[in-house]
Amino acid sequence: MSTALPSYEQAAAQVADFAARLRLTRPAVERVELAAAAGRVMARPLYADCDQPPFARSTRDGFACHAREASTHAALPVAGATRAGQPPDGPLPRGAAWEIMTGAPVPDGADAVMMIEHVECGGGTVRLLPQRKLEPGENIVARGAQARTGDELLPAGAAIGFGQIALAASCGYGALEVFVRPRVAILSTGDELVAIEAELRGGQIRNSNSPMLATMVAEAGGEPMVLPTAADSASALDESLARAAGADMLLITGGVSAGKFDLVEPALARAGARFHFTGVRIQPGKPLVFGERPRSGDAEGGRSTQPFFGLPGNPVSSAVTFLLFGAPVLAALGGRRDGGPRFALARLSAAPERRPRTGLTRFLPALCTFGTPVGVSPEVALVPWQGSGDLAALARSNCFLVLPDDDHQPLDAGAMVRILLS
Repeated sequence: MSTALPSYEQAAAQVADFAARLRLTRPAVERVELAAAAGRVMARPLYADCDQPPFARSTRDGFACHAREASTHAALPVAGATRAGQPPDGPLPRGAAWEIMTGAPVPDGADAVMMIEHVECGGGTVRLLPQRKLEPGENIVARGAQARTGDELLPAGAAIGFGQIALAASCGYGALEVFVRPRVAILSTGDELVAIEAELRGGQIRNSNSPMLATMVAEAGGEPMVLPTAADSASALDESLARAAGADMLLITGGVSAGKFDLVEPALARAGARFHFTGVRIQPGKPLVFGERPRSGDAEGGRSTQPFFGLPGNPVSSAVTFLLFGAPVLAALGGRRDGGPRFALARLSAAPERRPRTGLTRFLPALCTFGTPVGVSPEVALVPWQGSGDLAALARSNCFLVLPDDDHQPLDAGAMVRILLS
């Protein structure tokens, strides 16, 4: 392994390749009720149980008609009426119109719907306004236009959200087969860490990384398994790593820098770890460690190794490195087809402070205003922060401003920049 630290792009490509290999092994499958399926991953494709829509459907309140007849602007007698949930009681006669509501089945013989706003009504007849023309198919969704019976509508590996829930319900799925959530062991290390409810004494800090990462893991589709904090000793780390060996993935925070008490890498080496990289040219998060090690004999899921990330102990660093590298691997372990870090473009509200080039891609806490008018780019501003231990700044942010390592030109207010979504 080269001693030169990879760039963000190089490390991200390495993690993406690793995740692609993980997807070749499918996780275990379980069946869950549709109401409990949000946030899970489809283990089997979802198929249409009938044509969608199952009948030609009106998309507007108005009058079903023959487009050519309506476009003559002649007064057409209203031959019937249909509302949603009610089938027409006959076909549309020639030279007539049929009152219809949004979502209602279109009577046979009609090929368009006149919007109610575009007609004149009176004396049992309806007439398309003279300035209007109607084309065949207008304001109608044809039977089977969205899908035909037996069509695959969602593939295995699709993440399930509100749209997928609605689609499954429309196809009669009361339950779905989903992949079992991968178990992620979370291990915080450091003599300075104490429990959340503890009264702080000199040099101590409360363990915020474990609950933060547990939340991030759960949001990313994993099942967090928080281990007791490990002291800065070889024996404590060996014991904790043995306890975590059956998990699908391991996140360790702290102890990965170059200090006297940074003992995580030697402990991982003793546990048979193979390191893919030990450090990345990013800020914060430069000391990140990524590799894999043997899983315990009773591990489930068919994988013989356990991917691990040694995350820096400062919370902003841990959050950034999990979003960039941990989340894509977790998504692959959970059977998702996607799951890489999510980036977007936004307009910079103010120029960041000019700093000397460091060769590091920087990910800085920022606040993006997404509620801009249509056609206006979201606006992003840096959140003042005091380094990667600043939890208040992390809590005030909703994204990270990305400053590339080759950015030698100052960024002005109004410039379009990339943001990492959190």
